[in-house]
Amino acid sequence: METSGAGSPDYSEILQQVPEGTFYRFQLFPVHGVPLMKPIVNCWERIEKFQAQSDDLLIATYPKAGTTWMQEIVDCIMNEGDVEKTGRAPTHVRSPFMEICSPPPVPSGIDLLEITPSPRLVKTHLPYELVPESFWRQKCKVIYVARNAKDNAVSYYHFDRMNKTQPDPGTWDEYVLKFLKGKLAWGSWFSHVLGWWNARDKHDILYLFYEDMKEDPKREIRKVMTFLGKDLSEDVVEKIHQHTSFTSMKENPMANYSTIPSNVIDQSLSPFMRKGEVGDWMNHFTESQNKIFDEEYRKKMEGSTLTFRYKI
Repeated sequence: METSGAGSPDYSEILQQVPEGTFYRFQLFPVHGVPLMKPIVNCWERIEKFQAQSDDLLIATYPKAGTTWMQEIVDCIMNEGDVEKTGRAPTHVRSPFMEICSPPPVPSGIDLLEITPSPRLVKTHLPYELVPESFWRQKCKVIYVARNAKDNAVSYYHFDRMNKTQPDPGTWDEYVLKFLKGKLAWGSWFSHVLGWWNARDKHDILYLFYEDMKEDPKREIRKVMTFLGKDLSEDVVEKIHQHTSFTSMKENPMANYSTIPSNVIDQSLSPFMRKGEVGDWMNHFTESQNKIFDEEYRKKMEGSTLTFRYKI
């Protein structure tokens, strides 16, 4: 896969379209049983009919499972380790968020994808069953990243505190129960990770784990390279590793979402790049919360071969 600068959208014009003023925390409404924010529901027909291209690469995750990290890794690989090219625009412009829809004049993910040159790098948080059929008809490659439920819940809670478009998270106590019941934007973590796990042999899906990426980043970068048909030198792998480290990305304005106004993402409440750790859940879960969580987890994951690590 190669990227081309020809026909690139006017990124500066796109960024200027984000309005000042108040953003609203949108309510959730079900789409085929999955709770999604109202603007997405309003655009659903267009999302469902989205026309994928055969060289599109889809990066799919449950929210806060390492999405931005994988987007940066893939962009580096697609540009053969030329990290200067990854500075051409922020993550959400280089790799449009397919289903996101916001009030005008903010462009929707599909609007951005329609002016993005091939091969397109597409982001989604949709569960497997809601992904537009055109991705499967076109036999698109998909990279799915899964993160253990407890760390995922903690990260999503802090994200929902600072993201002014998503429902108010309430207290941590309340949030744990909402997470277990799947009452959050994009629905149940359990259904999400299991749905994609069970689909991995039906399509060209590379299923990766956040914990593996933290344990040995270069090993996982090589897996992605192989999946994308790229043969890059060890020097380039090391360069990508350094560029996509948590410390580097936290300081990178093209990856840390600092280009998004604080009326949309208020990083004074919680940084977008917060900790990036495995095991931070131990700093949040009480003994009783952990017991309730573990009991529910056993019920929902029973019979599956999908397993997670909660520390490394």
